[in-house]
Amino acid sequence: MPTRSSIPATPRIISPSPTPSERDALDSYTGPMTRAARRRLATPLPVSEEGNEEDGVPGLRRARTRSRSPVETRPTAGRRTSKKRTTKTADAKTTSTDSTAAAPNGDMTVSEKQEKEVSNGHLLPPQPAGYTGWGWKDISRSPSPLGLIPIHRHWKAFIHKHEVPRKALHVSIGFFVVWLYLSGTQTLSVCPYLMGALIPIAAVDVLRHHNASFNRLYVKVLGALMRESEFTGYNGVIFYLLGAWIVLGFFPKDVGVVGTLLLSWCDTAASTFGRLYGRYTPRIRSGKSLAGSLAAFLVGVGTSAFFWGWLVPTKGPMPGDELFMFTGTLRLPQLLSEAVGLTPAQATISGGLALGIMSIWSGFVAAASEVANVCGLDDNLTIPVLSGLGIWGFLKIVG
Repeated sequence: MPTRSSIPATPRIISPSPTPSERDALDSYTGPMTRAARRRLATPLPVSEEGNEEDGVPGLRRARTRSRSPVETRPTAGRRTSKKRTTKTADAKTTSTDSTAAAPNGDMTVSEKQEKEVSNGHLLPPQPAGYTGWGWKDISRSPSPLGLIPIHRHWKAFIHKHEVPRKALHVSIGFFVVWLYLSGTQTLSVCPYLMGALIPIAAVDVLRHHNASFNRLYVKVLGALMRESEFTGYNGVIFYLLGAWIVLGFFPKDVGVVGTLLLSWCDTAASTFGRLYGRYTPRIRSGKSLAGSLAAFLVGVGTSAFFWGWLVPTKGPMPGDELFMFTGTLRLPQLLSEAVGLTPAQATISGGLALGIMSIWSGFVAAASEVANVCGLDDNLTIPVLSGLGIWGFLKIVG
């Protein structure tokens, strides 16, 4: 019989085993979860696809780290975000998610690779045209990239964008032609010197395209006078010399001199004003704007008026001026004047009116030849040749 002071034993309570339904409910229960945590759980961890063996244990693979590519997240409360980041469309979100999900371990995404291949801050370099890398159409002036010539990277605005050294050389040749005229030099006597300079320059240009180290040395020395498209293309000086040789050797003296001046001054004006104001005017064709063409026209008018209206009358006559095609007089062809009933005196104009018409026509020819694309040839060749043909044909009819 137990005594009054004894303590009863603690009863042992055995809880019943949970049923399968209760066990499933316990396993599936989770506490409150934020959207960011739920998104991280929903995103599967990338698994290495390469069978690298570590620590001598075959078959042991290390899981890849989470991709470092940008993942779109919600902005933090209290922080202002720009409208551009918050107004993305659903298509852009889908594209960004697809491209970033395929770039683990910090590799570039598909969109980043495409952007790197397409955009380099400037115009694209010309693409190879054939099996040899370049075709005959690639000798034309093409868009200039950035990064091929070292000096262009250091002087982006002075050399690459505005091409100041190149244009200074371009303009100086026109003043050199004026000096040759004032010294009484005949155009035919200049042609041998042009060809003597053309042959070695062309030979060196061909040689540098077959020797990479020599090409690097070439562009390091003369890179300030080159466009970067000429790193793998032909130098524009070749076509400059060839165009001047043709117009001075195959046309009368005044036509040849004016054609060379139009090449030197009109092309520079078109390039300068086209780069500055071309974005504000309509585009005539690829790489040619109305602003550049208007600049070439105005400079062409001024160049013709300067040569035929001031230089020749005040500083001449020089030896060979008696063979000029334009002598200050223009007359309609006889058949046309008879058809409209004009006398020879009425069909003839001279003085300032004739000079004005001749200057306007020269400006028009200069602008048209600067815009024209003849089989993709460089405009240093087409401008003097087409300008010479236009002025010569005009004076053949009304001169």
